[in-house]
Amino acid sequence: MNKMDKSERSFYGLGIAPGLLDILESFKFTVPTPIQEKAIPIAIGGKDVIGVAQTGTGKTLAFGIPMIQRLAQGRGRGLVLVPTRELAIQVNESLVKLAHAFKIKTAVVIGGESMFNQVKRLRENPRIIIATPGRLNDHLRQRQVKLNDVSILVLDEADRMLDMGFLPQIESILKVIPRERQTMLFSATMQPSVLKIASSHMKLPVRTEIAPSGTAAEHVTQEIFVVKKDLKGKLLGQLLKQYTGSILLFVRTKRSAGRVAKLLRSMGHAAAEIHADRSQAQRKEALRGFKTGQYRILVATDLAARGIDVLAIELVINFDLPDDTGNYVHRIGRTGRAGKKGHAITLATPDQGRDVKDIEKFIRAVIPVSEHPEVPGERFHHGPGHKPAAKGAKGRGFHHPQQFRRRGFKPVGFQN
Repeated sequence: MNKMDKSERSFYGLGIAPGLLDILESFKFTVPTPIQEKAIPIAIGGKDVIGVAQTGTGKTLAFGIPMIQRLAQGRGRGLVLVPTRELAIQVNESLVKLAHAFKIKTAVVIGGESMFNQVKRLRENPRIIIATPGRLNDHLRQRQVKLNDVSILVLDEADRMLDMGFLPQIESILKVIPRERQTMLFSATMQPSVLKIASSHMKLPVRTEIAPSGTAAEHVTQEIFVVKKDLKGKLLGQLLKQYTGSILLFVRTKRSAGRVAKLLRSMGHAAAEIHADRSQAQRKEALRGFKTGQYRILVATDLAARGIDVLAIELVINFDLPDDTGNYVHRIGRTGRAGKKGHAITLATPDQGRDVKDIEKFIRAVIPVSEHPEVPGERFHHGPGHKPAAKGAKGRGFHHPQQFRRRGFKPVGFQN
């Protein structure tokens, strides 16, 4: 396909039915993202699809448009499996916009909500079920749902589901849905475990890859500050003086989330927290407050790395490094969405040089190191060999370009 200017691209010519095109236009969806442009024609044709794209690139509509069109034309049911409750709710919000006009009902089946209410919705015979694997298996065990009419299966954020240990539940679900179906698998990374499930449960899938697996979001600049652990809080306070927009802050544990949220509130910032120990109602309220601006900062564990779809997040802060290297990509992908620019700051301690090097290998780029004038900077004890930016640099620090060439990486985050 010839490269086209963004203004020349549209949803016309992708095989989308006129009625669905009108609905897309009414919601101001006029220019498809690259993954939508590539995946939609394949999926509308009924073929199995493997879509690899960075987070925040419009994967929901890439499978949602073909699913709704094909369900509107025939019988069967659509099943979308996602890793988190928040992502299930957001996928549903996107699909309902299109499904309502075709009188296609949807149902969300997730943990933390009333089983009774979910059974009630399932008995209304929804054409599309959006579910987390664990809760859907609960319903299957209690024979409260049948999946023998599923004609379209979507595994959304497949790598994250496998990282979270959902493979046994996914396998149980696959055993009770028809083998004759269309399967679409979408993922930000293509780990061997994802390829294995694709080869076992898909029929000659067409793979469409927008960016190499593991590539960090295109519009996100990045930097790292190396500080002692007991100075992280002080550095965080200084950094928050430089940014005025909404901020998503990631920590490693539930306990850290509560502690950091409390610290932020003591600094006078409106902050909420979202993690596994919060009830579903609390998580919904935190996300709602973050979207509306009631909370400027949302403190989250990796539970929310892919469950937050907010376009205007100015900054992502990794207060702690992620346990899993791949989660770095998913975290920073929460900013710089839908073509907008974003920035990601990571706070690392001197003993985490090896962990940072692993992240850089994964994203195939060197992350510049900065030093704040108000907080003493450190060097990594072992690892990437980063040199701190010049004393007094105020964020977005740089390495010398020769360093990148010697190490075989590309630089990220350079500013003019």
